[in-house]
Amino acid sequence: MSESGAAIGPWVLSLIPVETLVPDSHALWRPLVRDAFAFVFSRLSKERLQAKIHEQMALPLDTPPEMRLIWLISKMPGLQKLGQVLARNPRLPEPLGEALCQLENGMSDMTGAEVRGILDEELGSLLETYGVEMEPTVHKEGSASAILRFVWRKPGREPQAGAFKVLKPYVPWSFAEDMSLLQAFGEFVTARESSYRFAVRDVRESITEVRLLLEHELDFAREQATLLEAARLYRSSIGIRVPRLIPELCTAKVTAMSAEQGVKVTAAFPGSQLRRNRIAAQIIEALLAVPLFSREPAAIFHADPHAGNLLYDEPNRELIVLDWALTGRLSLAARRGLVMLTVMMLLRNPSGVAEAVCALSRPRRKGARIPQRLIEHQVSRFFAALPPHHSPGALDAMLLLDELALKGVRFPSALFLFRKVLFTLDGVLHDVAGPGVRLDEVIAYQFLSRCIGSFGFFHEPLKVKDLWPMTRALLC
Repeated sequence: MSESGAAIGPWVLSLIPVETLVPDSHALWRPLVRDAFAFVFSRLSKERLQAKIHEQMALPLDTPPEMRLIWLISKMPGLQKLGQVLARNPRLPEPLGEALCQLENGMSDMTGAEVRGILDEELGSLLETYGVEMEPTVHKEGSASAILRFVWRKPGREPQAGAFKVLKPYVPWSFAEDMSLLQAFGEFVTARESSYRFAVRDVRESITEVRLLLEHELDFAREQATLLEAARLYRSSIGIRVPRLIPELCTAKVTAMSAEQGVKVTAAFPGSQLRRNRIAAQIIEALLAVPLFSREPAAIFHADPHAGNLLYDEPNRELIVLDWALTGRLSLAARRGLVMLTVMMLLRNPSGVAEAVCALSRPRRKGARIPQRLIEHQVSRFFAALPPHHSPGALDAMLLLDELALKGVRFPSALFLFRKVLFTLDGVLHDVAGPGVRLDEVIAYQFLSRCIGSFGFFHEPLKVKDLWPMTRALLC
């Protein structure tokens, strides 16, 4: 790090004071956040750093720190993705959470002409073979890609509407640098563990795991395979659909799929609370119940279900789930643990909750034991702090896992993503139907419906032996 680089950290912190982003109630996080700013931006490549300085100097003097942060991580796809992962966490200060939610719509930095140039280079003569006619402007942008709509024709077939998802040219190099910086930061904080007041021993490994998951965003071949898998996953689900892949026009940098018509899910049927409640139930079924109750050994789930990725086809009453780049997989054992954790949380049964958490956690190292006493202690404290008339559920369970992670309890990286899914969906559901729809109730209805429809033979991911501890907890 050069002498000029060392001066960048304090300059960034003067523009975006940590105290304004992290409230007093979370003051123990301030040293880590302060170190993160100083570390990442003091080591950013010269070209990107110069652009950041120019952008910050051009902003009005009264620009709020939250908005300065958004500009600071523009064209930093790795940090944008992490910001999206964090955006819906209810523990974030409200202004910061609202600002990070703007990342759901990405940054607008590509023109239609630029996208068409990439498509010409990638597809060449295929554009003529399939009579592709592209729209002049970009339809939508994300942190790593841009969407351009088109019409194409199979020989002897009627024209069909499609959408190209095109990788932005600057993203691979920028993303690689972002991830390298985060990996180095993980090593940095691990070496400075005594400087923080909570567990950071596994930060380096956690960042590595998240990095591997986020790299899927750039793997178009993987996303194309995932689209085919998602189509199979929802083929028997009424009222849910995913875009259909067009393999004839796909490459390593271009995914072609059917163009889906609908309104943003939060804008559907604005005058009907009954229909909006039904939409909320469809969202929970699609993003939670279907993967949780899948018979597959490792069920896939959509890990980026913000409102921009959810459309609603009002005439056909169908939910459309877009953008399958960021996904995770939950094993049958992990799904069983999540269901048992939620049930025991609903029943306010601390011992059952602790047992489910132990089943979800993993040892710190090979041969080590799960910290059962620590888990039981934290679970007891968590229940003691709950208001007497509060009915805990799935979101409370996720908050408990967050607290345990800060104490050094380790969980699979896929569970980290699934917690983010729940927090994100909670915000979407509130925007769609208000506070009247609960995740837990819809998930329970979906489970019972599957059991009744199979005459009691279907109960994945639970086993028959799980019924006894559930019944015992209910009777206590």
